[in-house]
Amino acid sequence: MCGRYALTLTPEELKEILGLLELGAFPARYNIAPTQPILVVVSGQAQERGSNLPDRRAVLVRWGLTPSWVKDPKEFPLLINARAETAIGKASFRAAMRHRRVLVPASGFYEWHRPSKERNEKPQAYWIRPRRGGVVAFAGLMETWSSADGSEVDTGAILTTAANASIATIHDRMPVVIKPEDFARWLDCKSQEPRDVADLMQPTDEDFFEAIPVADKVNKVANMGADLQTPLVVETPQKPPGKKAGDGQLSLF
Repeated sequence: MCGRYALTLTPEELKEILGLLELGAFPARYNIAPTQPILVVVSGQAQERGSNLPDRRAVLVRWGLTPSWVKDPKEFPLLINARAETAIGKASFRAAMRHRRVLVPASGFYEWHRPSKERNEKPQAYWIRPRRGGVVAFAGLMETWSSADGSEVDTGAILTTAANASIATIHDRMPVVIKPEDFARWLDCKSQEPRDVADLMQPTDEDFFEAIPVADKVNKVANMGADLQTPLVVETPQKPPGKKAGDGQLSLF
């Protein structure tokens, strides 16, 4: 799954990488959590023929998709993720898969390795980022929910798929990553039906991400500083008398 992520690139960097028409200022965010506003990229109005201007737009949505047919969001579960394997046919995501596919830019995401209860070990948090840095674009879905009084709320979810071998040691799911050369096809809901983009909803290459163990401060939404991504360094117990030199050392989990 994807339950927390970060977006720390500057607006100028995002605008260039994602081909956005315009993008207002915003601060770096190191701990983006469900129900918070998130930045998503949508396909905009086509430019005049011969224009070199980009046609993609950035909009804010609430993280937690609410289908348009829901009567009371308070009685509906918070859909922060959608399983790529079933999203095309599932009622909650079917319309969004057909008409409102988006990109969710991120600098990386957080995941927790939760050992079995029998092992009696604490969960370990990981900061998972592109090995080469920069921005990554998750496949997302957007839906607008309208209340009885006419007010509207734009909502969104991130698509997930089975984890590749490197991420599977931490968690069995991971976000779907859309490559830059596939941005246009994923966002094109006019000519590309869900079955036409099903091939894009696959795990990334094994070496795309690197996983860095971090402290569990990311569990609290109130913690929002860059220190959330500081690698966790733990000192192993001191070697008892008689042990060889080098038995006690600093190690990265």
